[in-house]
Amino acid sequence: MTDLKSRWLALYVLCLGDLMIVLDSSIVNVALPSIQADLGFSQSALAWVVNAYLLTFGGFLLLSGRLGDLLGNKRVFLGGVVSFTAASVACGLAPTASLLVVGRAVQGLGGAAVSAVALSLIMGLFSDPGERAKAMGFFGFVMSGGGAVGVLLGGVLTGLFSWHWIFLVNVPIGVGVWLAARRVLPGDEVVPQRARIDVLGAVLVTGALMLSVYGIVSSTWALLGGSAVLLAAFVLWESRTAEPLVPLRLFRLRNVVVSQVVGVFWAAAMFAWFFLAALYLQQVLGYGALEVGLAFVPTSVVMAVCSLRVSDKLVMRFGIRPPLVAGLTLAAISLALFSQAPVGGDFAVHVLPSMLLLGAGAGIAFNPVLLAAMGDVEPHESGLASGVVNTSFMMGGALGLAVLVSISTARTESLAAAGTAPLEALNGGFQLAFAVGAAAALLAAVAGGVLLRPKPMVMPELEPDLPDPYPEAV
Repeated sequence: MTDLKSRWLALYVLCLGDLMIVLDSSIVNVALPSIQADLGFSQSALAWVVNAYLLTFGGFLLLSGRLGDLLGNKRVFLGGVVSFTAASVACGLAPTASLLVVGRAVQGLGGAAVSAVALSLIMGLFSDPGERAKAMGFFGFVMSGGGAVGVLLGGVLTGLFSWHWIFLVNVPIGVGVWLAARRVLPGDEVVPQRARIDVLGAVLVTGALMLSVYGIVSSTWALLGGSAVLLAAFVLWESRTAEPLVPLRLFRLRNVVVSQVVGVFWAAAMFAWFFLAALYLQQVLGYGALEVGLAFVPTSVVMAVCSLRVSDKLVMRFGIRPPLVAGLTLAAISLALFSQAPVGGDFAVHVLPSMLLLGAGAGIAFNPVLLAAMGDVEPHESGLASGVVNTSFMMGGALGLAVLVSISTARTESLAAAGTAPLEALNGGFQLAFAVGAAAALLAAVAGGVLLRPKPMVMPELEPDLPDPYPEAV
């Protein structure tokens, strides 16, 4: 019993560290108007406060996982917590827009280290299938519910104090996680290897995605072309290097590839929803930061319930595909409702239904995406598969946010040039972006429902292990 308690204590520490990381993908959303006014960001450049974090996070997830294999997961986790905490101080005290973006990029590096090895550590802590299922459910809630909790916390801190505290609050949490992790995480058992670390692969893929996002924001075809060249170079390098960051054979596995496609479209819709919904509430409806944070409470609550109590039961009863499609469809409906929100919108009529639907959809759909991806791979490659899908998820969020913010800005400028009132023009841009986001979520649902061919990958793992010669002795 003591051993079980110590393992669950270690799980709580890992989840707290990962929650700190996940929160920072959305905690800035409510504070963006305050940051913009304070540091002089333009409307399109403002998205880089979010994108700088998402890009380095997603770009270095796989490299961080490889470092965990070579140097030890505990060591990489602790190093990630230290660098993330230090970068949070730099962000909280940043005097200029450029320094804040740089600080956010460094935060993403530390976040990648923490998040990449947390899942591996959890898999190592819980070998019993039943315990592992419960632990993964808890971890799934942290991953899926962290975004909504981040918006809530961001609103409270910005409303009661200032935007600086959305970063500085990480300092005591980071210190606490580092101290606790040193005591409760198992020691590293690293087998000495001479394997190379594919730094070039990580640099190529991250550079390609950063160029693509910047090219989308600035509408520069040359940058998009450069991104395509770097991406091609990445694929070529991965096919020739002895120790690739991403073994290309992984992309021969149907469910892994489909899960990545689903993750890209879903993340594009979801990250844009958090970003644009916060701006709509503040800039169109005139909510204060604290009011915006409180407005996201229903999303947080529903997402928590669906992640912890509903998603696993639906997967157990219906398999992977039905809950995945249902959750993503609910998310699409949520965005479609927000695309109709008017300038004088009422919270109960135009905001709350979308909040509830997105919370339910995201809470139900997150676990099936990971389970679908890992169903095709061998157990020793499950961390790599989840890392690939997480990378697609983060990159999809960054690219989707850039695209939808660009669409919103272009639509607003077009309406303003046609003589539409400023507030109406601003809301018109938001409405079009929400509609495109709804289409992205619907595409994710269709891709998952039509293209996934899930095997019975969850049910057997949740049943007691039985000797092979007696398969009927249940």
